[in-house]
Amino acid sequence: MADGATFMLSSLSSIFTASSPFSSYSRSPKLSYLPMRHFHRTPSSTRFLRIYALSSNDIKVGINIEVDGAPWRVLEFLHVKPGKGAAFVRTKMRNYITGNTVEKTFRAGSSVISRTAQLDEANVFKETKQFTYKEGAQFVFMDLNTFEEIRLLESEVGDRKKWLKEGMDCNLLLWNGKVIDLELPITVKLSVADVDPGLKGDTAQGGSKPATLDTGAVVNVPLFVNVGDEILVDTRTGQYMSRA
Repeated sequence: MADGATFMLSSLSSIFTASSPFSSYSRSPKLSYLPMRHFHRTPSSTRFLRIYALSSNDIKVGINIEVDGAPWRVLEFLHVKPGKGAAFVRTKMRNYITGNTVEKTFRAGSSVISRTAQLDEANVFKETKQFTYKEGAQFVFMDLNTFEEIRLLESEVGDRKKWLKEGMDCNLLLWNGKVIDLELPITVKLSVADVDPGLKGDTAQGGSKPATLDTGAVVNVPLFVNVGDEILVDTRTGQYMSRA
């Protein structure tokens, strides 16, 4: 590990001050926003790594780490060796709590141990919950094993609400007993609620038209798609994939 570039993780401590967009939610039957109790880990929980010092051999795209009391996800990682000058490591990380994305560049070959003493193992894991219904401005998710409900505000769900359909399984990312992220299925099956009727002779290569789905989302679909058709949509891009 001495050959890799190391991270001085304590240098990021100045940016961990913002509050989480998922800072308030309640559980049924109370509608007041109460802090969630700590969740028990399950065997399928996704844990973060406990890291005191990292080298370039340890950091990879998609890895989750906790730095100075906040969880981060590595989005990009690139080892650069220019024609002249010393090699360096370029990274991009996203803070799960604030949503901020930070780019950091580190000199390769250095051997620096983090001075931070408060780098504990992050208590972050995923739990699968089913979206059961919407009540007012709250989206209700249920654990099908315990029947416990978690309520997220519409502002916390954000644009993802246009893909949510009752009965859909989603992943909630929890850290220290708080919901910090919501992951939807990559592909969802939705029904076309409103669209201009297809014309005779329309084919899959004949262009596209906007269609309103049963969740309220609007996507471009091929001309042959009609009201009542079920289609598959990629929630990452919002693009039509195929008829279901």
